[in-house]
Amino acid sequence: MNEFIMDSPDCHTDRETMSEQRKALPKAIEEIMTSLEDESCFAHIGDEPIHFSTSVKEMIDKFREILFPGYFASEKVDSANLPYHMGQAVSQLYEILSEQVIHVLRHDCLRYDLACAECEPRGNDVALKVIQAIPDLRRCLAEDVRGAFEGDPAAKSHDEVIFSYPGLYAITVYRIANILHNFKIPQLPRIMSEYAHSLTGIDIHPGATIGKRFVIDHGTGIVIGETSIIGDNVRIYQNVTIGALSLPPDAGEKLRWAKRHPTIEDDVIVYSGATILGGETVIGTRSVVGGNVWLTRSIPADTKVFIENPRLIIKNQEKDPIHEKIS
Repeated sequence: MNEFIMDSPDCHTDRETMSEQRKALPKAIEEIMTSLEDESCFAHIGDEPIHFSTSVKEMIDKFREILFPGYFASEKVDSANLPYHMGQAVSQLYEILSEQVIHVLRHDCLRYDLACAECEPRGNDVALKVIQAIPDLRRCLAEDVRGAFEGDPAAKSHDEVIFSYPGLYAITVYRIANILHNFKIPQLPRIMSEYAHSLTGIDIHPGATIGKRFVIDHGTGIVIGETSIIGDNVRIYQNVTIGALSLPPDAGEKLRWAKRHPTIEDDVIVYSGATILGGETVIGTRSVVGGNVWLTRSIPADTKVFIENPRLIIKNQEKDPIHEKIS
């Protein structure tokens, strides 16, 4: 026998309260609409929308499928189907990439009333040039993989680095975004980098210049600014900032094209928690920057910079504190 549960008095009260709240929505909407007239705030009304989250992920996944054949494919790739698989993947990437580039070019052209940039032919041309750069990009990323494997005893294979290291993921996305940045494609490179940032905690601006065999160990909390220059065979650990000095409120226009971030020369190691700031700061070749070091000036080649050993305070609940220096 079915039993029917009648509404309780509380349910009626809840419905009435909800109804009263909904009655207040038109007033809230009206106030929001009024706020749109405030030109000091930002709105994107009447302009072509930028809806990237799904397509950017799809594009990055397709790049990785081509850059590391067989690793991220949805099906087994072997000698029998490799030409077909690669042909299809590259064709799909070209369509996605050209569409995205055309989209951002057209968006900026219309929104900022720019001179015609011939968005479609330029987008198709850039997409083709990026795809033509893939062989060199594969060789560069292979060096990054080898650098990570050779310098990390925890890595048991190159496959482990490719499949699971967040540092390599962030570097891969950076190297793709950097090519687009160098072609002066707006919006898209930064959106790609921020997508990788959201997944890995590693924030690399696509405008940074980074050499071969770049290794990010662990990676969480790393920041590398737009005008940073990093040489070959550099290794950095988690929570490292390669950033700009504090800037005045009106620095945006004055310093937008200036070098604001450090130069890290070849064969440098930067340990966790280090902060290196300033466009004139140069870390010389083969130097080592220790953990938690704060640097705003240059150091010459073959230099080690460490913080003086701190003093431990070990407090026993029944005795006076014991002060020790870390050895």
